[in-house]
Amino acid sequence: MTENIPKIGKRSLIQLAGWSTLAAAAALVGCGKKEEAAPAAPASAPASAAAAKPAPLKIAFAYVGPVGDGGWTFAHDNGRKALEKEFGDKIVTSFVENVPEAADAERVFRDMVGQGNKLIFGTTFGYMEPMLKAAPDAKDVKFEHATGYKTADNLRTYDSRTYEGAYMAGVIAGAMTKTNTLGVVGSIPIPEVIRNINAFTLGAQSVNPKVKTKVVWVNKWFDPPKETEAATSLINGGADVLMQNTDSPAVLKAAQDKGKRAFGWDSDMTAYGPKAHLGSAVINWAPYYIKATRDALEGKWTTGKAWWGVKEGAIDFVSIADDVPAETKAKLETVKAGLKDGSFVIWKGPITDNTGKVVLEKDKAADDEFLGGVKFFVKGVEGKVPGDK
Repeated sequence: MTENIPKIGKRSLIQLAGWSTLAAAAALVGCGKKEEAAPAAPASAPASAAAAKPAPLKIAFAYVGPVGDGGWTFAHDNGRKALEKEFGDKIVTSFVENVPEAADAERVFRDMVGQGNKLIFGTTFGYMEPMLKAAPDAKDVKFEHATGYKTADNLRTYDSRTYEGAYMAGVIAGAMTKTNTLGVVGSIPIPEVIRNINAFTLGAQSVNPKVKTKVVWVNKWFDPPKETEAATSLINGGADVLMQNTDSPAVLKAAQDKGKRAFGWDSDMTAYGPKAHLGSAVINWAPYYIKATRDALEGKWTTGKAWWGVKEGAIDFVSIADDVPAETKAKLETVKAGLKDGSFVIWKGPITDNTGKVVLEKDKAADDEFLGGVKFFVKGVEGKVPGDK
């Protein structure tokens, strides 16, 4: 920062300094002191490593919720911290939390660009259009959008196969339910969430064909009071094992308060309801964030789409409750190993929707295009998808 210098300009200061030097020299001569030749200036040293070191890459994250939500945003922030550990002083990270999925998000992204960030992560579906608007005006910035499907020259998408975690939770739910009624607190009825509800049900049916799944929507990602209300409604309707596709541990807490069982989602939520907790379907964003950052640092970043799961180390199921039967734990490990090496496929026909329509023929495996457009409930899920005619 330049200091403020009152009344006198920098040019005058330079002149005063010159007069002072002349006066000092004259005084030395007057005293009979012999001037010695000034030592030769050392040859210019080669630029030091520090001087040649490039400026750190500035990376910014936009979060839809608070970093302390215990779920979705907490998992993303753990990924950000993993970046700092991996790359050290090669990068500088920052984040803005509670960014709404609305037009104001565009202002946040433009502000991040203005602050010199060259890699920007938008961590929720609703940021897709705001990022698409900001990206063309910042061609030297790389934008990364989580869970979206639209790309641009400097914007790519990334996602985690959360349906794999949902399926594994279902395997346990099917074995642990006593009422054969499962409950899901749904956030927003987009394919991602509908797919997870279906995968949870398919996992449960793989060990218990009698199960049915009830769904209550809250139409928000993070709203603990609404999540609690929805969980209570499901329990009152007979559900004794709950899962959620929302961002807080409110559902797990509600299950513990009511003497029921539930799962952690996105992060390990054991601590929020240890008596109710059956296990947590977690997302590890670190592998992708490290790859994306390395791509940017090495000039290898290109647009495209990434969808990572158990195979890439992005999805796992952890902290299984002690009272889960050994055979159920063994089945879960078999599923996990199959997802990792590709020998097990969750979405493989025959699969029918809850109206009896075949949506996936026998022995046919769903591709990512099919999974990206799931807008139906599978057999066993009660009700209709909101907006479905």
